[in-house]
Amino acid sequence: MTTAACFIIASRNDIPIYEAEVGSAAKREAAAQLPQFILQAALDIVQDLAWTTSAMILKTIDKFNDLVVSVYVTDDHILNIDDGIKSFFLEVHELYIKSLLNPLYLPGSRITSSHFNTKVGALARKYL
Repeated sequence: MTTAACFIIASRNDIPIYEAEVGSAAKREAAAQLPQFILQAALDIVQDLAWTTSAMILKTIDKFNDLVVSVYVTDDHILNIDDGIKSFFLEVHELYIKSLLNPLYLPGSRITSSHFNTKVGALARKYL
């Protein structure tokens, strides 16, 4: 079975700062903007849940057809389960923290590092 996922890191202002298509299924051109639409629709749910629960992993917060939205919310409520997804989120969070420590990276700006992208792809292959 081939699977595909769209991984998005959103800033405090609900602006996607990192996007990656991960998985082995081919991306359909007609649905190229669908992940962004689903993300924007799910952000209101995430914002409500993030302040009413102490959980950092919000398993299935929204569904659209066969697509499922799972979220990892950090303790400072920067918006991002099964064990594979949980491990993926935790390791990408660590990678994101390392990016924040880079003096050349401005927090909240788009992440354009090819190294970051390569690492996210490797983590997706490992856990998803």
